[in-house]
Amino acid sequence: MATKDVKHIGLRVSPEVHNKLRYLATYEGRTINGQVQYLILQCIREFEKEHGPIDLEEPS
Repeated sequence: MATKDVKHIGLRVSPEVHNKLRYLATYEGRTINGQVQYLILQCIREFEKEHGPIDLEEPS
């Protein structure tokens, strides 16, 4: 994926959530960013499994 194709998302979390996320990411062999991406993609897959593919052309 080219750098210009990557979007940046700022995310604020409590220190406790950050530490637990870091723990999970390390346990899974990922960076925190990689873990968050994995969780987001998992959420999208579950949504699309239940509701069908998300149509990005359709206004939200």
